[in-house]
Amino acid sequence: MIVKSYEISKIIDNFNIYLFYGKNQGLKDESINEILKRNKVKAFSYDEKQILDDISDTYDIVADLTSQYEKGTLKLTRGMKAEEALEAYIVNELGKARVKAGDTANDSLDDGNAGKIMATTGARGSALNVGQMAGALGQQSRRGNRMNDGYANRALTHYKEHDSNPDAHGFVKSNYRTGLSALEFFFHAMGGREGLVDTAVRTQQSGYMQRRLINALEHIRLEYDGTVRDPHGHIVQFLYGEDGIDVQKSDHGEAFNPSRLAASQAMIDSGAKATKDEIETLTKKYTKTFSPRLSKLVTEALNKSGLSKSGVETVCKKGLSLYDKARVEPGQAVGIVTAQSIGEPGTQMTLRTFHFAGIKERNVTLGLPRLIELVDARKKPVTPTMDIYLEKENKANREKAIEVARNVLQTKVSALIADTETDYSTNIKLILSENRLKERGCSVAEVEAALSSNKKFKMEVTGELITLNLVDEADTATAIAIRNKVLNTTVKGVPDIERVTLVQKDDEWVIQTTGSNIAKVLEVKGIDKRNVRTNNVFEIAGTLGIEAARFALIDELNHTLGDQGLEVDDRYIMLVSDLMCSRGYMQQIGRHGIAGTKDSVLARAAFEITVPTIAHAALQGEVEQLRGITENVIVGSQIPIGSGTVDLYMQVSKKK
Repeated sequence: MIVKSYEISKIIDNFNIYLFYGKNQGLKDESINEILKRNKVKAFSYDEKQILDDISDTYDIVADLTSQYEKGTLKLTRGMKAEEALEAYIVNELGKARVKAGDTANDSLDDGNAGKIMATTGARGSALNVGQMAGALGQQSRRGNRMNDGYANRALTHYKEHDSNPDAHGFVKSNYRTGLSALEFFFHAMGGREGLVDTAVRTQQSGYMQRRLINALEHIRLEYDGTVRDPHGHIVQFLYGEDGIDVQKSDHGEAFNPSRLAASQAMIDSGAKATKDEIETLTKKYTKTFSPRLSKLVTEALNKSGLSKSGVETVCKKGLSLYDKARVEPGQAVGIVTAQSIGEPGTQMTLRTFHFAGIKERNVTLGLPRLIELVDARKKPVTPTMDIYLEKENKANREKAIEVARNVLQTKVSALIADTETDYSTNIKLILSENRLKERGCSVAEVEAALSSNKKFKMEVTGELITLNLVDEADTATAIAIRNKVLNTTVKGVPDIERVTLVQKDDEWVIQTTGSNIAKVLEVKGIDKRNVRTNNVFEIAGTLGIEAARFALIDELNHTLGDQGLEVDDRYIMLVSDLMCSRGYMQQIGRHGIAGTKDSVLARAAFEITVPTIAHAALQGEVEQLRGITENVIVGSQIPIGSGTVDLYMQVSKKK
């Protein structure tokens, strides 16, 4: 006997009712909603028809987009090819459909529903999880794309070839409550498998990253003069975290909360309100050691509080006492705490993807790989991008912005031709496309100028046909090599800028690019040279200097962790950035950077490549001074951190 999925769903529902409401209630031929209504229980009495209607409307939009693509009328975006644009539009529509289904299910649930309470209070889960249980599961993805490959021109043999229906590419319209069909279950398992593999792979990646971080930072400690140094006395920071406050003793990152202190004092305060001058005099007296930001916060809180002069003084005294208590102590292992504070969120990033197995929008491409990319100081990120802001006269005008964007976008000969012909020995013909020349704002003369420096051929131009007659007769391989070199020649724009997109931000046009080349972009006319951003920190170091690279590194690390909803204190991020930039050039955290250039032989050998390290040190006659952590652990001495930084000397009294 074959049991259909909705029948199984009904049996399970009835069994649940039977468990909760007694034997007379369940196992009847009525729907769960009717049983729940009869028992005056509002659980899942949501509008399933509405959800299915919404999904059906989305399918119609997808069909319309596909027909536009087939007719060649699809509006292109972000410099994408037609197929890429179609895929982006479809993914966007299906994402909206899942959100809408989740919202419909969420809105119709009673406020007393257990799942809804959990999600709203933030105990566990989110609206997305409730939406998946009661609305629709949504698009399943593999490596960030829909299920497009598998068998010839289809994902599974159960579908026709070239089927454009979202069902055939892994969109699951069922939810966990009603149950998935066999094919939906299979697609969902594909997405889920990726989550498991991802967890396994990223756990080791984040573990290794944390090991490198700890090895690079373990010997960094706070000295008695307030500086942060390594055991050989090299200064990494002049003042820990730029304010000397211990994050663990702080109040949400500040030494203390001036507003709260003032508010608690106001409850017991009496007397005439202090004048602005009196407040200024007292704050100047007590906040000499504070950072400028904290001094400003104290002054603002006291001006708003309306306290008497004695009240203001009490708050200042309490604040100073709390400030002294919150300061970081000499000898503290600030390096190890920093490494752990950045390494631990790395493991969180690993597990985050797993919870949303196969959900398109939640695939973590930035997270951990980007964090590793930054601490490794890679010369070129996997996805280099730039944000280019424009000068006053260009930023409000779309046409002028497009013109600047054309000058930024790298245009190669290959992007301007309709076709090429060659006889593989004596000549190569380039047939230029009029539309493409117009689109990129190029002329035949510019193409001619770009190719004129090549001495291997002579050019003949007739209209939009450029014939390249080779000087020496070549064999096939040489002719193909010359043709490829010609097609790769840059006619206009900035090298490495593969795509440009115009985005409107607060009434101004901003150029966003795929690819980065800050040195050359700064030469383009019409851009605001003070406001050009790139995510390639190494490039910033080479163009604008190490100080700019340090700020960019802090910014990128903050964004990467922030996008994942992970909070890491700025002081930790600053210390890592300062250590990476402390020698005046970017160093990675690893065996080719900080960990591999330590002064201690034993510390280098204990990390990686042990035998060659010791052999080279022996050849060069290096001396082990036993000043760091690892080397002292190896020989069994006291480590120079915390109380180990202090040497005690005792004066023995002389015998009389």
